[in-house]
Amino acid sequence: MLRFGILSTAKIGRELVVPAIQDAENCVVTAIASRDVARARQMADRFSVPHAFGSYEEMLASDTIDAVYIPLPTAQHVEWTVKAADAGKHVLCEKPIALKAGEIDQLIAARDRNKVLVSEAYMVTYAPVWRKVRDLLAEGAIGTLKHVQGAFTYFNRDPNNMRNIPELGGGGLPDIGVYPTISTRFVTGAEPLRVEAAVERDKDFGTDIYASVRADFGSFELSFYISTQMAARQVMVFHGDKGFIEVKSPFNADRYGAEEVELTNQNHSQSQLFRFQDSRQYRREAEAFAKAALSGDHGDIVSLESSKNNQKVIDAIYRAGERGGWENV
Repeated sequence: MLRFGILSTAKIGRELVVPAIQDAENCVVTAIASRDVARARQMADRFSVPHAFGSYEEMLASDTIDAVYIPLPTAQHVEWTVKAADAGKHVLCEKPIALKAGEIDQLIAARDRNKVLVSEAYMVTYAPVWRKVRDLLAEGAIGTLKHVQGAFTYFNRDPNNMRNIPELGGGGLPDIGVYPTISTRFVTGAEPLRVEAAVERDKDFGTDIYASVRADFGSFELSFYISTQMAARQVMVFHGDKGFIEVKSPFNADRYGAEEVELTNQNHSQSQLFRFQDSRQYRREAEAFAKAALSGDHGDIVSLESSKNNQKVIDAIYRAGERGGWENV
């Protein structure tokens, strides 16, 4: 069993990741850390976790954990990932693991010098939904892929929410723009060459609240839009010359409807619907990470090298939004 410590009592940990780890077959939460020990103890009691710490440093120094899950505000991800790796702990860090591609180099260095596993928490890459899409594309189910279309939007103008606070790493692209990019790269195995984009910022918050993006992958194009101030929507469509695949509720199934993949042929004479009752993508993420950490075989997890490539896309989108025209990734 891989023993996890949770670095903070953040909402995503409380509501999604900690329950998933506790439900997993090969890992368990043994410690919670907070800068307020009472909050750590409260969350530890809620999940029957034996240890609560009043500082992050204290937990990292403890031999009660083997790995750390980091759901801190984005701006703190690099700092605490390095500190955890230097403490000899494996690290599963929430996305985005960094705000610039260049920052990931120090994470790679920390991983290598400490011989630990460090991975960005892209739960979609462990979901049966996305593995089905990858298989369908590999089988040639839609012929030659020509275009990918996506959208991910929600409405949030809470000034106290970290997504609306630049100093904490807020913004739509770091929060949700990473999903159309990582999922497309995951199922195709391809990397974009260049991007163009329009990016809008909130005049009060200063964060990016809308982006419309074109990414040139050479043999196909990805176009998507994201927003933090539009009605909630999620969709991804992979369109080929012989058919298309629509991924319904592709990222947050519990909030956007059923997990379904629909395959439609060229003239709409045939359609197949693949349903996934409960992919438990956070549990699968935890189990895959634990298996990799315990076995030393890291082939099935999101590597820091892949994370750097994904962040390069986001960096290029920001540049394209500021300068206009195409930007090389």
